[in-house]
Amino acid sequence: MKKRTRDLTIAAVIAAIYAVITMFLTYPMSYQASQFRVAEALTILPYFTPAAIPGLFLGCIIANLLSPVGPLDIIFGSLATLIGAIFTYLIGKSNLKYKKYLSPLPPVIINAIVIGILLQYTLHWPLFITMLQVALGELLCCYGLGLPLLFVIEKNKELQKFF
Repeated sequence: MKKRTRDLTIAAVIAAIYAVITMFLTYPMSYQASQFRVAEALTILPYFTPAAIPGLFLGCIIANLLSPVGPLDIIFGSLATLIGAIFTYLIGKSNLKYKKYLSPLPPVIINAIVIGILLQYTLHWPLFITMLQVALGELLCCYGLGLPLLFVIEKNKELQKFF
């Protein structure tokens, strides 16, 4: 398969998985202050391939169609995912000694800031507490689920072929 077609396929599969997990398997907890979005475990995938970046972005746009915050979450929540994915990719390509352990960090930080501000602006929740809640949910999903996923992919030759 040509690289462009392969990358588009990877992006589409990631987008579909992200959206389905968020909208159907973990609704409504994916849209609360704790932001316990199991699909955020997929945000480690840019560590392996840049094709995951548009997939995560599109998946988040689709998932945020159900957000109680509305269009602002579709825009800013999805942009937060995009920025986090880009930084995860850059960490994966870096020469950092602990890059595996740092790769889940960008989505945690970016979402804590962006979603925290968004929820404070739209729902008038206390900013610092909301940022901490979002960060905690992201930490659980990105490190508790995403980091083990990274290790599984690294150790499995068949999964590595996908990326």
